[in-house]
Amino acid sequence: MAALITGLRTSDVRFPTSRELDGSDAMNPDPDYSAAHVVVETDADDGLTGHGFAFTIGRGNDVQVAAIRALESAVVGRPLEAVLDDLGAVWRELVHDSQLRWLGPEKGVVHMAIGAVGNALWDLKAKRAGKPLWQLLAELSPEQIVELVDFRYLSDALTPEEALDLLRRAEPRRAERVAELLRDGYPAYTTSPGWLGYSDAKLRRLCRAAVDQGFDLLKLKVGADLDDDVRRLRIAREAVGPDVRIAVDANQRWDVPTAISWIRELAPFDLWWVEEPTSPDDVLGHAAIASAIAPVRVATGEHVANRVVFKQLLQAGAVSVLQLDATRVAGVNENLAILLLAAKFGVPVCPHAGGVGLCELVQHLAMFDFVAVSGSTEGRVIEHVDHLHEHFVDPVVVRDGRYLAPRRPGFSAQLRPEALRDHSYPDGRVWAGG
Repeated sequence: MAALITGLRTSDVRFPTSRELDGSDAMNPDPDYSAAHVVVETDADDGLTGHGFAFTIGRGNDVQVAAIRALESAVVGRPLEAVLDDLGAVWRELVHDSQLRWLGPEKGVVHMAIGAVGNALWDLKAKRAGKPLWQLLAELSPEQIVELVDFRYLSDALTPEEALDLLRRAEPRRAERVAELLRDGYPAYTTSPGWLGYSDAKLRRLCRAAVDQGFDLLKLKVGADLDDDVRRLRIAREAVGPDVRIAVDANQRWDVPTAISWIRELAPFDLWWVEEPTSPDDVLGHAAIASAIAPVRVATGEHVANRVVFKQLLQAGAVSVLQLDATRVAGVNENLAILLLAAKFGVPVCPHAGGVGLCELVQHLAMFDFVAVSGSTEGRVIEHVDHLHEHFVDPVVVRDGRYLAPRRPGFSAQLRPEALRDHSYPDGRVWAGG
């Protein structure tokens, strides 16, 4: 008898990062990094399960969990092999469910829930194939990759034929790039020194430590107070010297005129990019900022709702650095579309990975991009923060400022049982005070 998907097991998992102000920025002063976690269960003899999650920062995680549960009837009871063999069709079915789509459409809580479930299915597919996800994706044919992408709303910027051409041009050197990736890893940058709630002394110490650890790009949070930003950037620049790159992140704090004037005040510190200078939905605002502050680059993406907004940002020349997120859009399938769009427009992808588990996930997407799409790591880096990895079965490994390619089968999304037990909200030990 064919194996079936038998359940979506959900958990509200929260980590009390606000206690030490880890993750603090101008818009989010006290986040508790959280995962609306889902496990795809089956009755297959191999006993494997698929793991995924949507990242939130605390309150509202229960709403995200409820949205994931709303997808149960669309997935549970279906033949396992048929689902995993056609994840493009399954993704379209979930995204185009008209009654749930009405709540977006294709954005927000429901879209993120689809991403969590879709990512869990990809995790399961990779585990059953015995390969890390980046490798599984990189071994697909150009035709198979294109079949996974929904080109609705994209064809004025990227057609299936253009996507095939991009992938076919990259195909001959895939094996060479895999060998390079396994040998050298993938460039990383660090946000860990720059949280807004840290003292000046801690900022200085962590900046120096980051350079000692091999990072040549670090990022500071800005946007709450201009004088504080100038002082903190001066401390960071003095700590790391002139040759280490420094990016800044405003986390959507400014409107357009404020962003332009504020960034001009910070530009003497030789900014590598400014991230999320205004609302993630304001395509024309990003374009105006980019024009006004050049040559300082504009980066955005962690809160961009879907592939359509990314398309518009690229069409408008509004971003120089595209920061896709593994859990904001509807999972692997939509991120494949975004990677192809970025390649079409020649914009480097530097994934967002500031939250719990995001480093674990986006490394796979960036590595697939290198092997099978862009063919380059030039101008590309993956964000890294140095906390919460111990809670994962397959945590990231960063050495000398570079991500080492995952070797374990799956999407690196699986939380340890004790992490689920202790950090479940509100009854886990960490929250109940036991």
